[in-house]
Amino acid sequence: MNPVAFIETKRDGKENDFSDIRELVDLVTKGDVADYQVAAWLMAVYFNGLSGEECRIFTESLARSGKMVRFPDNLSPVDKHSTGGVGDKTTLIVVPLAAACGVPVAKLSGRGLGFTGGTIDKLESIPGFRAHLDMRDFIAQVRSTGCAISGHSGDLAPAEAIFYELRDVTGTVPSIPLITSSIVSKKIAGGSSSFVFDVKCGSGAFMEDQRSAIELAESLVDLSASMGRGSMALITDMSQPLGMWVGNAAEVAEAVDLLLGRGPDDLRELSLRLTASMVHLGRPSISLDKALSLAERSLDEGKGYRKFEEMVRSQGGDLDRFQEKASRREHLSRTVREIYAAESGVLTRCDARRVGDAVRLLGGGRLSKKDAVDHGVSCQILRKIGDAVSAGEPLARVYFSGEGVRWEEARA
Repeated sequence: MNPVAFIETKRDGKENDFSDIRELVDLVTKGDVADYQVAAWLMAVYFNGLSGEECRIFTESLARSGKMVRFPDNLSPVDKHSTGGVGDKTTLIVVPLAAACGVPVAKLSGRGLGFTGGTIDKLESIPGFRAHLDMRDFIAQVRSTGCAISGHSGDLAPAEAIFYELRDVTGTVPSIPLITSSIVSKKIAGGSSSFVFDVKCGSGAFMEDQRSAIELAESLVDLSASMGRGSMALITDMSQPLGMWVGNAAEVAEAVDLLLGRGPDDLRELSLRLTASMVHLGRPSISLDKALSLAERSLDEGKGYRKFEEMVRSQGGDLDRFQEKASRREHLSRTVREIYAAESGVLTRCDARRVGDAVRLLGGGRLSKKDAVDHGVSCQILRKIGDAVSAGEPLARVYFSGEGVRWEEARA
């Protein structure tokens, strides 16, 4: 492959040779091509896109750039992916709930990204929870327990991580074909047979407008189909935080509450819709309507909670200890501040992104990769869009450690 000619082809809006795409991924994996040449190609893709076949070849090459999880032929797990949202703790609910409905779930998750929280950060607020399973243990737990949630291994789709780092510093992250390839390549490497995509849309999502969310959803489903995987995509609202809590330990506690039948309506509704989609994909003989009824029954009968308890125990976590702390509110940071309504009326807007940014700034997320996360930092949403409020009434309650400058920055 001639790198300059390869770049020029895409710069001019033409289709790259498929063997050259494979070679590019191979060279990137080995470190045998200059970053500035890869960056130039990424920018050309940003402006000119990828054809369906280019996207498939690129995705397949990313997925095969490292090890791949291979489940036995008699085990066909489902995976679920969210594009990220503020207060989105649905993975903690839908993974055990789908497993309780008889569908094995193999979930590979990440840490917090920007203003959105990460499932692994949340689960690590449970004492003893082992968030990173090696490939053998991951497969064995899905087989024995029915579900597992593990952090991404650097051995899976390593080229994707290299391409993402270059996209991050070259302004090419928003490219739909590059986003799609990034997501699906990791799912393919993770070994699951089908995927449910939760594409968030609104102020608390990376896709803020509906048009972009629809384009991404269609791209994810089309690419998955071209690679022989079944999938469904839901476009869900992220114009305000999901549920009533934002923050790692607080979101785990809210997810547990929902599994015990006490959670907020918006979180319950979305979790059931996602679970029904997973059940329908994993057991195609069950219609979507029947899958929804099965999910509701399993949730209401406590089967989802028992499966979550089993999964946490299998991964070394002490859920009883976590719940004891949560019952005394000891899972929350000690300093408390409230945000008040300036006037009476009806709440018409809640900027979810600003809530996520505030929690991150106060230590509940990372400003750089090396930062430690304070699992107790959180924001309790006291009023939702459409609620009547009175002047001086608290709208949100924020928990963090320490005083002073960071709080003033976060509330700005």
